[in-house]
Amino acid sequence: MNELITTSQNEQGEIIMSGRELYEFLEVTTPYTIWFERMSEYGFIEGQDFITKMLESTGGRPKQDHHIKLDMAKEIAMIQRSDKGKEARQYFLQLEKMWNSPDMVIKRAMDFQQRKILELENQIKSDMQYTNFGKVVAISDGSINVGAFAKLIYDEHGIKIGRNKLLEWLRDKGYLIKSGREKNFPKQQYVEQGLFELKPTIVKRTEGDIQSGTTMITGKGQIKLTDVLLQEFKRAEVAN
Repeated sequence: MNELITTSQNEQGEIIMSGRELYEFLEVTTPYTIWFERMSEYGFIEGQDFITKMLESTGGRPKQDHHIKLDMAKEIAMIQRSDKGKEARQYFLQLEKMWNSPDMVIKRAMDFQQRKILELENQIKSDMQYTNFGKVVAISDGSINVGAFAKLIYDEHGIKIGRNKLLEWLRDKGYLIKSGREKNFPKQQYVEQGLFELKPTIVKRTEGDIQSGTTMITGKGQIKLTDVLLQEFKRAEVAN
């Protein structure tokens, strides 16, 4: 069957086409936007029967277009009451018959399944590095300090952020206390969530030893923070 009007398939497996291409085939003389507005008055609903699209144009304003479903296109063709309208409607009826044939139904199902497989494979590839890291950390009960974590995420994920910048990032994100005697200590809410722990340490001074603490990132915290850092660095790469 010769393709009079270009059609495609949306994510729901429905036939769609350009409103402008249908308009041009029907040889309508009324400006497109006015014509389409009139057609919409026959009870067609945006988001259900069509969606609005803006086409890029060279040197001028973007032009309005629409992706319309096959049922809407058939009704519009019938409304035109012209030879072109009749030709378009007959074409759509043949297209619908072919589209619903057993062979096409099977083909669409196989195409859909193949797309899902490819999407899953791409997702697995994207997540694999983090997943492997998560498995290693999850089976370890050991907490590490911020400097060791900075080295770990660089070695495992290529996130280039040293100890001091990581501390600054943790303070800015609200994980660590920003100032005072407890600066760089984890906030209590994140300790309770199991992301951090505070390891007591003794600082020796001439006037006497004082007790302090070292912020340690737990296995759970390493997984959580790695996820957040990966997302943030991905956004930064896209922005650049």
